[in-house]
Amino acid sequence: MADKGDIGWKVMAGAAAFAGGFVARKVITAAWKKTTGKEPPTNPESPDVDLMEALGWAVVMGVGMEISRVLATRAVANQWVKGTGELPSHLRPKS
Repeated sequence: MADKGDIGWKVMAGAAAFAGGFVARKVITAAWKKTTGKEPPTNPESPDVDLMEALGWAVVMGVGMEISRVLATRAVANQWVKGTGELPSHLRPKS
């Protein structure tokens, strides 16, 4: 069974990843509009969407969301260390 520290970490990291993803989607969408001059595809899987546009959106969104998740998790890990004095167990270096 998970201890309270693990549960606390999972809640904090999950909330940070959710918030980071929300902000990232808004930023990526705005950057797409500014760069291409049009709305991003709402359904990139649809054959009505140009293949290159769909692939471009998928790449930009995938990379942007993963960067957001990593940055959010690292920020929470730094706060976790300040509060507890150590990294969560799964982030500690293996000895």
